Amino acid sequence: MKIIAREIPPRSAWALEQAGVHPLLAQLYAARGVLSRAELDDGLALLLPPDTLRGAREAAVLLADAIQSDKRLCVVADYDCDGATACAVAIRGLRLLGAKHATYLVPDRVTDGYGLTPPIAQRVADSGADMLITVDNGIASVEGVAAAKARGLSVLVTDHHLPGAELPAADVMVNPNQPGCDFESKSIAGVGVMFYVLLALRSELRHRAVFDKTQQPKLDTLLPLVALGTVADVVRLDANNRRLVAQGLRRIRAGAMPAGVAALFKAAGRNAAIATTFDFGFALGPRINAAGRLADMTLGIECLLTEDAARADELARMLDGINRERRDIEGGMRDQALRLAESMFDDTRQPPAAISVFGADFHEGVVGIVASRIKERFHRPTFVFAASGADGKEHELKGSGRSIPGFHLRDALDLVAKRHPGVLLRFGGHAMAAGCTVAREQFEVFEKALAQVAQEWLDAATLTRRLDTDGPLAPEYLRVDLVDTLHREVWGQGFAPPTFSEEVEVVSQRLVGEKHLALKLRHKGKPVDGIWFGHTDPLPPRVVIAYRLDADEWQGVRRVRFLVEGAEI
Repeated sequence: MKIIAREIPPRSAWALEQAGVHPLLAQLYAARGVLSRAELDDGLALLLPPDTLRGAREAAVLLADAIQSDKRLCVVADYDCDGATACAVAIRGLRLLGAKHATYLVPDRVTDGYGLTPPIAQRVADSGADMLITVDNGIASVEGVAAAKARGLSVLVTDHHLPGAELPAADVMVNPNQPGCDFESKSIAGVGVMFYVLLALRSELRHRAVFDKTQQPKLDTLLPLVALGTVADVVRLDANNRRLVAQGLRRIRAGAMPAGVAALFKAAGRNAAIATTFDFGFALGPRINAAGRLADMTLGIECLLTEDAARADELARMLDGINRERRDIEGGMRDQALRLAESMFDDTRQPPAAISVFGADFHEGVVGIVASRIKERFHRPTFVFAASGADGKEHELKGSGRSIPGFHLRDALDLVAKRHPGVLLRFGGHAMAAGCTVAREQFEVFEKALAQVAQEWLDAATLTRRLDTDGPLAPEYLRVDLVDTLHREVWGQGFAPPTFSEEVEVVSQRLVGEKHLALKLRHKGKPVDGIWFGHTDPLPPRVVIAYRLDADEWQGVRRVRFLVEGAEI
């Protein structure tokens, strides 16, 4: 591992500080490319206008016509947190705007696979719907959209994934990554796209005099769900996404949130009054995702839709139980997958530039999480495969991949598909995360092909894990109130949470829970506690560490603690 301190442009930091930003925050924001205080304004008025999102206006007309004609609308969701929150936003928003018949259908990860397929289109048609609306999927569903159209359904695709070579023949498509779209926030999540469609729909209904500005429904009630889905999907937090997340957090902290969100905070043992992006990414998001991985995402969506607090608590407890089961399954799979990966790094051969592993007993609902763990351990693009559990598809392997900076995973899959026609039965995704399906007998072909692409695209520097930090922390900032200040800000993918680095003295160290290293450190002459989760190897007496700030409470007293992220050993 190489620990690198980010450059802090002095002029930007000075300008922010002069504008009233706290000196520490000024340094952190400047290092992340913020040039002025105006960029930190999270007001709703500064959100990118819906009209700049291609298809949003046409979608608004399509939906307004359907609502005024009392059409039956069916939302086809995805089975992750972004898909679940997007579905809940769609149903809640459409009902707020006058839709009397708005239902949803969520595919099953095992039997249906990803996206809108012809069988799903048939089920929507059989339900009596007139219009099919996809959320967080659909841009690659050429056959599914064609099947829906053939059955007389009008189709609105809302998605944020990268399109393939062929676009579906939907009535309207809203996707910032479709050709010809000038929307600046290409990283908006699926839930954000649906929120923007609703903003455009409200404007269209206002234009039709259905209501005026003083009577119009308040769509800001949906922002807690938008914020949750945006962070959980690990999209880049550009300025527009940060505003959406900040607005959602503000409402949650004030107690203005759906009953299901409040219940999830309670089930996770988190305090909504001091909610952070970490709560979304590591507490609420995983509990919703667990339903799609091991059970039925309907549980997650119903939790986010219900207005009954008791029902919300019941569903949140169920989701918490499923998440515990997910962690147990993940633990066994992770250990086995790590052993398989470690065998590739013995001294007798050149280690691969990309890792692909398959286990006969692996659960397809957890392969993405395990791929992420292996990627973090070895700093290599990683795919983990499990046998499909769908009837008649036992010969297929479903894989989920995670990547490292500098390696565009979907583009790599595209090259593998071109070089080895027929090996990839299906694939799609983003730069940092993707999925694919291969025939069992083609696994080794895929493994070698992906490793070859990685060897061509990556060099030794890229394959060395780099931990970017904010450099040393001045001793006067070692305060609990500043820890709280930092936690209240919006951090995430592409806008990294503050991580500091410097040499410290290790006064003492011991293992806790058999897998965590508890530390007594001396930082610039002052004692401070530290913890390195998931690390058991001892540290030398003096060492350069990278750490985040946390506040630990013991016997009613809160003290600063270092959460160690890495060390140069």
